[in-house]
Amino acid sequence: MSDSPSQPKAIQPNSGLRREGREAAIQFLFQRDFQSVESTHDKAANLPVELPVPEPDFWKLRNGAADPDELNPLPARGPIAPKARAFAESLIKGVCLHQASIDELITRLAKNYRLSRIAAVDRNILRLAVFEIIHASEVPPVVAINEAIELAKQFGSEDSGRFVNGLLDKVRAEFPRAARQAARAVVEVPEADAAPPALEPDPLPTPV
Repeated sequence: MSDSPSQPKAIQPNSGLRREGREAAIQFLFQRDFQSVESTHDKAANLPVELPVPEPDFWKLRNGAADPDELNPLPARGPIAPKARAFAESLIKGVCLHQASIDELITRLAKNYRLSRIAAVDRNILRLAVFEIIHASEVPPVVAINEAIELAKQFGSEDSGRFVNGLLDKVRAEFPRAARQAARAVVEVPEADAAPPALEPDPLPTPV
């Protein structure tokens, strides 16, 4: 435990915790999509706004209910592990920070589809995977793609896995790095009560 609440905590969740974190991130991004939130960047003022963090009610709903009903139809499950939750929050912040450029890339590569025509589940799985392929150097691209395919099979339609795989192969071709190579890095996640940094989205890297 850090002596200071503002001290970043480095996490390296194992594959099971990462899967749990990705699932939670997709569920939050899917929910956020229906709130018509396009970006965390104030384009008019050219100023960043605070990056989203799931509220306690989100985690409560995700944990399900002992007696599922219309308000909470998910069956009860154990609470998400702290490291998986921190990993999910780091993914959510990363996707939201870079959402504008990520959406532009998805729209360009999905030539026959407007972004709004892509199923909401698939759209957010793609956003998450594109973020990991381009901006998360600690994640090998092949892992990001395989995880996205599994999430698409789990949450999407019968054709989601194939669609997601095809588009992400195009992303990897435009932004190549060793398919199974990851930087020796950790995910820096601020403590829950730390003040969020003032961040601005990076421009999309120039394809090699």
